[in-house]
Amino acid sequence: MNKKVTIIGSGNAALTAAYHFTLNGADVCLYGAKGFDQPLTDIEEKGALEALAEFNGVTLAYPGKQKIAKITRDLQEAVAYSDILILPVPAFAQEPLFNEMLPYLRDGQILMLMPGNYGSLVLNKIKKERGYKDVDITFVDAISIPWATRICGPAELAILGMKEFLPVAALPASRTQAAIERLQPIFPLPLEPLQNVIAAGLENINYGGHPLLTTLNMGLLENFDGKFNYYKDCCSTATARAAAKMEEERQAIGKALGLNLRTELEMMNALYNMDCKTVYEVNRTSETHGKLNSAPNSSQARYITEDAAYLLVPCYYFGKLLGTDTTIITSCLNIDNAYNDTNYFETGRTLEKMGLDGMSAKEMMDFVA
Repeated sequence: MNKKVTIIGSGNAALTAAYHFTLNGADVCLYGAKGFDQPLTDIEEKGALEALAEFNGVTLAYPGKQKIAKITRDLQEAVAYSDILILPVPAFAQEPLFNEMLPYLRDGQILMLMPGNYGSLVLNKIKKERGYKDVDITFVDAISIPWATRICGPAELAILGMKEFLPVAALPASRTQAAIERLQPIFPLPLEPLQNVIAAGLENINYGGHPLLTTLNMGLLENFDGKFNYYKDCCSTATARAAAKMEEERQAIGKALGLNLRTELEMMNALYNMDCKTVYEVNRTSETHGKLNSAPNSSQARYITEDAAYLLVPCYYFGKLLGTDTTIITSCLNIDNAYNDTNYFETGRTLEKMGLDGMSAKEMMDFVA
């Protein structure tokens, strides 16, 4: 079987996807936008992309070197290369990239977002508004990226580990199974179907693990330049209790929408093959997350600019619609707004941006079915 895939992006996740998909037998086209293409130049100069066996005394996963089939800075060429397009980019990069891609998309293509963060809904709305309604593409949202990974040098990756499986959903949900059948041969881990793309957004494990812990620890993170083992050092018994309250808010939203959401503890144990009794224990003992000392060092880190704006904001608006309590979510967002002198309630991923404004809960579920 000829497996071809295009990776749009040049960050940690994109380079790791290009490496691991190639390792898994796929022909990969890697695209980097001008101004963000130094990682592509590094790969071209070295002739291959390397996953290190060891970094700073830490043993790493999937070591080796892989030559990428095609590297390009031409977006039209990248989109034409394959019927499977993967965007392993932060949520705030999804819209500008998609707007550039739109004229080149064709019927039958799959566009997969890692992480999704409700991006399929936003991009589907843009597609209609810009006059491309009849272009028949399938959007797929993943809850996250498969790997814990870092670019640690020119054309060098430190892959700390990989999830046991990756939950995904298509828009519409009726296409999820067919999309998985097309995507699975490229992926190095099983893809698991979720109920719909709203469930995929709500199941993103960064919801509980990133924005609140970062917000609560900001003074130390800034003053000590993020020189922490983030999950071990920023999770205490008190912060874990606050996170548990925020988890209750997420669960209440899911229940009101008729979704069967796993708890954060259930999901973390399943994704990383652990048997922890509490989320506190997950953060303190996870080998995948605890290998390197790496933490945000400012309020502009993506744990807030992405995870607060694109995960907490949708939950805030779902809560308002459904009449469920979002006290901790709202408090975290208000503090983040003050940190960054912004208003994530307006600039984040709102129901209006997702094309869901004015809908009831049932109408939303019907829309994504």
